[in-house]
Amino acid sequence: MDFPSKLIENAVVELARLPGIGKKTALRLALHLLKAETDTTANLAEALAKMRFDITYCRSCHSISDAEQCSICANPLRDRSTVCVVADVRDVIAIENTGQYQGVYHVLGGVISPIEGVGPADLHIDSLVVRAAAEDSEIREVILAISPTMEGDTTAFYLSRRLRDFEQLNISTIARGIPMGGELEYADEITLGRSIVERQRQAR
Repeated sequence: MDFPSKLIENAVVELARLPGIGKKTALRLALHLLKAETDTTANLAEALAKMRFDITYCRSCHSISDAEQCSICANPLRDRSTVCVVADVRDVIAIENTGQYQGVYHVLGGVISPIEGVGPADLHIDSLVVRAAAEDSEIREVILAISPTMEGDTTAFYLSRRLRDFEQLNISTIARGIPMGGELEYADEITLGRSIVERQRQAR
């Protein structure tokens, strides 16, 4: 693809790095921004820069946050006796959109995948165990809301083994309304909401 301007080419190359954006779509976006009001492009650039450099992670659940504690963990109306364990922040957003869950979360930051070199030590698993073991812990149920893939099931099994000695904990998994091999973020809200409501207790 030939470009009339090196600056346009640079913008297209960077936009095409985004998932799902090909060169043609990147060119359309670049030309749109070129024609838009100056403030539009400046505001977009500023928003992206602030997102990249100012966002932090919640000290409690490891979800993305604007402060040390995310808005969910800081909300006094959330049920702290129930912790929903997910692989990724996108899963938090998907579950929140169902409106079916009022507890708090714990974001692992991925799933165990030996092929990709991701082991338990690479995830936020130890901090979950620390949360459950704390003297002032209110946690009574841990929901393992992890995509039902081979890696997801391996992660859920490992977590249930790590948590099984906490007698006060009920360990459950989301109901299999999510198809085997499916990803939570692509599930429709009704199916995902039903999976949360009809979660199943894990055998110890």
